[in-house]
Amino acid sequence: MTTIAVEPKVSRTPVPEVVRRRLTTLDGRLDPYSWLVTILIVTIAGILRLNGVGRPQKLIFDEVYYPTDAWDMIKHGVEWNEENGGPGYVVHPPLGKWLIALGELVFGNNTLGWRVPTAIAGTLMVLVLIRVAYRLFHSTVLAGTAGLLLTLDGFQLVLSRTSLLDIFLGLFVLMAFACLVLDRDHYRRRLLRALEQGRDPARTRVVPWWLFAAGVCLGLASGVKLSAPFFLPAFAALTITWRVQARRSAGVRHPFSTGILGDLGWGLLSFLLTGVVYLTTWTGWLVTDAGFFRHWRADNGLSEPPVLGALLNLWHYHQSLYSFHTGLAQTHRYQSWPWQWLLLGRPVAFDWSTPAGCGAPSCAGEILLLGTPVLWWSFLPALAALAWMGVARRDWRAWAILLPVAAGLLPWFYYAVRDGRTMFSFYALPAVPFLILAVVYVLGAIMSPRRGPQTLGIVVAGLYVTAVALCFAYFFPIFVGQMLPYQDWYDRMWLGNRWI
Repeated sequence: MTTIAVEPKVSRTPVPEVVRRRLTTLDGRLDPYSWLVTILIVTIAGILRLNGVGRPQKLIFDEVYYPTDAWDMIKHGVEWNEENGGPGYVVHPPLGKWLIALGELVFGNNTLGWRVPTAIAGTLMVLVLIRVAYRLFHSTVLAGTAGLLLTLDGFQLVLSRTSLLDIFLGLFVLMAFACLVLDRDHYRRRLLRALEQGRDPARTRVVPWWLFAAGVCLGLASGVKLSAPFFLPAFAALTITWRVQARRSAGVRHPFSTGILGDLGWGLLSFLLTGVVYLTTWTGWLVTDAGFFRHWRADNGLSEPPVLGALLNLWHYHQSLYSFHTGLAQTHRYQSWPWQWLLLGRPVAFDWSTPAGCGAPSCAGEILLLGTPVLWWSFLPALAALAWMGVARRDWRAWAILLPVAAGLLPWFYYAVRDGRTMFSFYALPAVPFLILAVVYVLGAIMSPRRGPQTLGIVVAGLYVTAVALCFAYFFPIFVGQMLPYQDWYDRMWLGNRWI
């Protein structure tokens, strides 16, 4: 006689509606409308970033460093100084240059090869931002608005079309945040499932795979620039706060003390992943003997045991990098202070030429790292409104946006005051997606007022997005270096000599 095993039924316990509402998240089902909007906007972003990306066919601004380093890394495994035939001293980790090297391997050591990787990274930033916004706001309209505003930001566009490192940094930081939001939703779903099955949510064990993914992304970001760890405290605070709030919503007594050891343990493991991934980005330096300071200890009469010696040499290299960055005080024509960035007080001219053939006696062609003014000049009012609504509404999304903005901007204020070091506006790039989320949050509040007609709010939001689009179109020639009559170029210098 054959015995058929019957899977026991899991008893489902009615969950109070208020608890279910607090723990409910997006369930991951395919939403065709949100993905249709995503594909449409990402396609537009990709066209704007990839079309003509190989022009101008010359090195512009700091491209004199990174594409050259990338090509040397293909040949030697590390950055190289061609003049003296030895290793080159560089002040940023290798990953961003390895990504540029991928483009050079595919398209050659030319402007197209240098810039295709950054253009792809800039386009991916739009994709990730749309999906993050959709998960935050549960609105296809607001998600699409976030992606469209980033698409129409001249600042992000210029960095997407130039072979610098910052666009990779911005992408990986945004990906880390996206993973944290997914981890928040995953944790809350597991607690809700435990309540439905009659289990104690306080005893629910959830392996935070998305938290680990966030650690990997932060390791990649750190492998591009050493400013990435600025975001670590903010992301850690958000994760712990979200988990405590979830346990409180699930009815766990003492929601902080009950799970804090697990939160800290998982967080520590994620942080260790960050460190491991970061070390991996230095593989070329670690496995060869040619890197700068690779055998610093041996060269200075110190012991250099296997593995540990390499790590100690790498630590010495990082001490040197820290000293370089904190001591960088050389004046530069386009340097600016953090309090100028959101006001567009001093943009950076990446390229300037005076060609002929524009139909006027004098012509100008410029690539100016300038945020779309209508968008950027709305950041500060949006942040003020967001902070007020975060307090008034006790909305977790407001703080989820404000903390990364602070992490992306405030450390530079500290170093500006303490060291007076040389800074440039493109240091603000990792904060830009979160600044756009702040604007979108406020637009959502305007479109769905608690009092007053909704139609008026929709019209106001539509007019704002239209104004950003028209402003972007007006400044587009100086974002991509199109030739203009000199007077037309000068008419776009709205702040006069501050933009020249």
